Amino acid sequence: MTDSRCFHPVFCTIVPPHLLDKLARAENPAVAGPARRTLVADAAQRTRRRLTTVVGAPAAALPTEAAAGRPQRSIHDAGHGRDLPGRKVRGEGDAPGRDATVNRAYNGLGATFDLFLKAYARDSIDGNGLPLVATVHYDENYGNAFWDGEQMVFGDGDGEIFLDFTLPVDVIGHELAHGVTQYTANLTYFGQPGALNESVSDVFGSLIKQYTLDQTAAEADWLIGAGLLAESVSGVALRSMKAPGTAYDDDVLGKDPQPATMDEYVRTGRDNGGVHINSGIPNHAFYLLATELGGRAWERAGQIWYDVLTGGELPVDATFAEFARLTLAAAHTRYGEGAEQEALRKAWSQVGVPLAVEG
Repeated sequence: MTDSRCFHPVFCTIVPPHLLDKLARAENPAVAGPARRTLVADAAQRTRRRLTTVVGAPAAALPTEAAAGRPQRSIHDAGHGRDLPGRKVRGEGDAPGRDATVNRAYNGLGATFDLFLKAYARDSIDGNGLPLVATVHYDENYGNAFWDGEQMVFGDGDGEIFLDFTLPVDVIGHELAHGVTQYTANLTYFGQPGALNESVSDVFGSLIKQYTLDQTAAEADWLIGAGLLAESVSGVALRSMKAPGTAYDDDVLGKDPQPATMDEYVRTGRDNGGVHINSGIPNHAFYLLATELGGRAWERAGQIWYDVLTGGELPVDATFAEFARLTLAAAHTRYGEGAEQEALRKAWSQVGVPLAVEG
């Protein structure tokens, strides 16, 4: 079932602008040049998204009755240009081709579709069989991946800092999860609600990877974008849900700025009020919940997050505290008083998010 509220698509990238700003100032032109080009391309897409919000997006293709409950994927090749969606190179049911990037995008869309359908009975990201469209080989040395409100787009990376953005399946899942948020809670992309928007995508991106690998919460690495950074970079991923602030510490890339608790909450006007930075706090709360409950994280822990996202009670401008209180309510509705409630209270307490209503 889809949410009836009016939604406003936003342009969401996996690599935050503050990180690209850092790279754009690098002494090495092989790093700075692609970062600057990526920033220009991202700025153009943000402008396009704002205009689309004003004039209206083109109608999406409707699913056929025969395809209900099955993915409808189409992968396109931008040929290192910026025109979207580009030339179609693989459709639903087509055999794999020679382009590994195309095949990874196709499989990642399928993995995301499978998790939402099988774990949460959600038919595609809108709940109504929305076709999944992705474009690969976007622009030249493009160092990002994004959801533009209508489709997924992947860059090939610069080879110096970032590799192919289809390599980590959680990056694919992260961006498509922005679409799920768009069609449900529609969280405002600024400040705490924006950080929740990013965190929800990290949560489901990680769950998609765990689901694909059939991992328990204890077996998972809880990294977002592992395998994306080039070998020369001192780091393991873009973000760590297990230990926010430790994903990278590199002379060129800088140090991971994510806080794990409210004591280190970052107040900034950059990155839409720190949406990619402060998302570390709810990310860590989810990690603590999932590992406390044990087993497969997409089951109980993921179900609670999904219930909050789709329950219709989450305000578009929700704070961390409002989200936390709704997780308790959702867990009580589904599981009653028990281990889930205790684990939630413990997790939110450890990251410093209050559950009691402050007077």
